[in-house]
Amino acid sequence: MSPSEPCPCGSDRSYQECCKPLHKGQTRASTAEQLMRSRYSAFSKGLVEYLLETLHPSKRTENDRLSLLNTIKTCQWLKLELLDTIAGTAEDCFGFVEFVAYFKEKKVSAMREKSRFIKEEGIWFYVDGEAKKPEPSGRNDPCWCGSGKKNKKCHGVLA
Repeated sequence: MSPSEPCPCGSDRSYQECCKPLHKGQTRASTAEQLMRSRYSAFSKGLVEYLLETLHPSKRTENDRLSLLNTIKTCQWLKLELLDTIAGTAEDCFGFVEFVAYFKEKKVSAMREKSRFIKEEGIWFYVDGEAKKPEPSGRNDPCWCGSGKKNKKCHGVLA
């Protein structure tokens, strides 16, 4: 792994500078957005323990590990796109982050969610999310991947 490898979360920083310190426990997320980005990167990197640790304890179940392992095994995470952030700053105790995550599971798809986060004793946790329907993309729209090609010539229309 190159020290300049881009972070999967889509920031303009390297993984080593961005999400890796959170994943390694060297630092904690200071905002809800930072936690959301680090969780996306953890999905991308297959870091089940980090995903479990950052899930609010009240939401953890005995099936979480198996479910996460299955998701990581069957999905290739492709891109994260942030849409909106409400509260969730270092001074807040709650926040919401809306995003679209592109992934491949047999075919390229997208999931849109408005995630809810809370901070307890200085630690941010993911609580839950409200699934939303991704914006439809047409055959002639620019592809989500940023190639500059139309959907029909690149990844196709998302499901």
